[in-house]
Amino acid sequence: MELTSKQRAQLRAMANTIDPIITVGKGGISDELVKQVRDALEARELIKGKVLENAEYDAREACEILARRTAAAGVQVIGSKFVLYRPSHRKDKKDRIVLVK
Repeated sequence: MELTSKQRAQLRAMANTIDPIITVGKGGISDELVKQVRDALEARELIKGKVLENAEYDAREACEILARRTAAAGVQVIGSKFVLYRPSHRKDKKDRIVLVK
């Protein structure tokens, strides 16, 4: 999924107010973690994650791997935190994120 610079800026602004809900630790990126990320993206569309110091990946690597394995877009990586976006597949979701064109 490719985002334009305006869409990326919109999502970065929205991500400022959310807390990290995904943590990548010394266990690495397991299938269970990927399932958690998929479920969180389906429910929220925009999530923030954090990579602990004892993890085998840095934040950029973790963001790229999780984005690839969940068909999401990596929005931003700052320090040990990263932001992922994927539109929800649920048609009944009322508070969908509407991206600028």
